[in-house]
Amino acid sequence: MIATAQRHLLLNMTDNGSLALPGQELFVVRRGEGPYVDDAEGRRYIDGLSGLYCCQLGYSYGAEFAEAAERQLRELCYSPLWTGSAHPSAIELAERLSRIAPVDIEHTFFSSGGAEAVETAWKLARRYHALRGEPGRTKAIARRGAYHGLTIGTLSFNDDPGLTEPYGPPAIDTRFVSNTNRFGLAPEFADDEVYTAWLLAELEAAILTEGPETVAMLIAEPVQNRGGCITPPQGYWQGLRALADRYGFLLVADEVITAFGRIGEWFGGDRYGARPDMVTVAKGITAGYAPLGATLVGTKVTEVINRPGEVLNHGYTFAGHPLSTAIALRNLDIMERDRILDNVRVLQGDLAKRMAALKDLPIVGDVRGTGFFYSCELVGDLDDGGFSAGARAALIGDLIPRRLREAGLLARVYNRSAPLVQIAPPLISDRAVLDRIAAIIAGTLAEASARI
Repeated sequence: MIATAQRHLLLNMTDNGSLALPGQELFVVRRGEGPYVDDAEGRRYIDGLSGLYCCQLGYSYGAEFAEAAERQLRELCYSPLWTGSAHPSAIELAERLSRIAPVDIEHTFFSSGGAEAVETAWKLARRYHALRGEPGRTKAIARRGAYHGLTIGTLSFNDDPGLTEPYGPPAIDTRFVSNTNRFGLAPEFADDEVYTAWLLAELEAAILTEGPETVAMLIAEPVQNRGGCITPPQGYWQGLRALADRYGFLLVADEVITAFGRIGEWFGGDRYGARPDMVTVAKGITAGYAPLGATLVGTKVTEVINRPGEVLNHGYTFAGHPLSTAIALRNLDIMERDRILDNVRVLQGDLAKRMAALKDLPIVGDVRGTGFFYSCELVGDLDDGGFSAGARAALIGDLIPRRLREAGLLARVYNRSAPLVQIAPPLISDRAVLDRIAAIIAGTLAEASARI
């Protein structure tokens, strides 16, 4: 199977040319059940990352989704949302999303995934400003270490040279400001009021340096995924809203990962009082049962771009595909019926305690997160807390991911700028599953601690 993949399949974010080398392993997932997946050899694992933050409901709702898919495909397999044409499931889903969306957000533009949703937000922001007589707003602001997609446009909102440099200069002029990670900062930043004031002052200075009249939008995740489940201090999102209003740019909440229950709310920003102009979603909108993305757009924007006679010259062939929108509707039905958000709300405190206890291990410098979304930042064998090249390769590149998998847990182990172990388990996970996840991580990191 490895040889076949090496001959025919190009994997994402993978050294594809090395797949066939001795010692390389292709991990093939064959089936899933509940919060578990089985590999090609029949070994079972807790899916501690929900696929790739997608499978909110785990893997036991296939029959229900198959029924929804069959009903839709028997009725209508495809119809585009193009040039004045629509279909019922897209209309119904847009209305349904408006009922759970943040305040003042009433419209949805569908796409096929998260990067397309983010790129749509950028184009809508540019169109909004141009129609208001401000075509010079051509810059974006994003946060350091964030990830917003890999299309040539969304790459501009990433500051990781490993992702951006192979493709040349960015398509969009983007200024980067600090994210909200307090680990390693001065002790006074433990105070929310102090830290929020510092972050907002830095952001305002960046806006003034660039020229407020040149900034089109700011994009941020309510809880930043890359860098390790970074939560915001109190008052931060209210401050972003105030600056957006003061200087006239749009505020975009990238909720591709945090929406649909990941942190116990329909939208992660709801937990922090966020009031964005647009919200980008994907992944959990269909619980991984079909590809779908969406940009949820506030009335302030639609009142401008929907002026009679103005054509929205933007679209994707498979945006709002009938199959995907029908599955998304069924996903919302199941989440409401089975009280999925309540499961996260009830168990998140237990998970928080189990994860916080990991800070007692010498290798764990910080534990961050909320809901069913956590990371451990690791510290190493050097005086500044970093890892030597040998320790990074031996522990983060080999022992930790290998031991986690041997113990039956799929988690994300970063081996880039910040060494991290991250989990985002299915939202249907019970207390026993969450305890087992924490126990496996604890055992693995205890072994790693003994080697630094």
